Amino acid sequence: MTELTETQVRHFIEKGYIRLDDTFSAELAEQGREILWKDTGCDPTNPATWTKPVIRLGDYAQEPFRQAVNAPRLHKAFDQLVGAGKWLPRYSLGTFPVRFPSENDPGDTGWHVEASFPGNEPVDYFKWRINVKSRGRALLMLFLFSDIEENDAPTRIREGSHIKVASILEPFSDDGLTFIELAERLNSTEGLPEVSATGKAGTVYFCHPFLVHSAQSHRGQNPRFMAQPPLMPAGEFNIYDSEIDFSPVEEAIRKGLEFL
Repeated sequence: MTELTETQVRHFIEKGYIRLDDTFSAELAEQGREILWKDTGCDPTNPATWTKPVIRLGDYAQEPFRQAVNAPRLHKAFDQLVGAGKWLPRYSLGTFPVRFPSENDPGDTGWHVEASFPGNEPVDYFKWRINVKSRGRALLMLFLFSDIEENDAPTRIREGSHIKVASILEPFSDDGLTFIELAERLNSTEGLPEVSATGKAGTVYFCHPFLVHSAQSHRGQNPRFMAQPPLMPAGEFNIYDSEIDFSPVEEAIRKGLEFL
């Protein structure tokens, strides 16, 4: 198994993400797309049936998805970024927001951080919460199941925004903020360099759980297939005890809190 380089790990800490190409095969991605196309209710050969800008599909645990999320290269990266024994195995790939070429506003292109644990109203995702210890989420991951270029609605990423988010969350301790409350406080991340999560099918982006990102409209020709599952932590992150070795996820949070 190929390990992440020291440069890649440092990029994750400083910028909030890394990209790994050829993490799973193009053949596996094609098998996954065949399953997903059927569930969209659309005809892949007839764009006239692509009537919505985005169709959200539920959790997928069929063999192509199970294999993709359990590639040995991924597990090694999880150990390096989160810590060996500090993450929970996955057997599915979460939701797929399938995006189609459309002139209509998809209605979900605001900058945000993914929430990770339920509040008092667990059914309403916008009232789920995020706290400074990233309770409930070790990583945000982007699994590309189709080739995604600049016009194909790649996820937009604000480089280094995770560090600012840590400082926003710290005053709110274990309770943290809701999805909406944090989204309303992200002005300080405006002006940071933006990158797009492009790549060939089989590419995976490992993102810090605090990374600010957004969807965008599809201006290309081919529908975009991408999963965005979380990696779940096995326990609570430790960001205050200076007597331990910190994982890159924890080190980035501490950097935001000016411990480093």
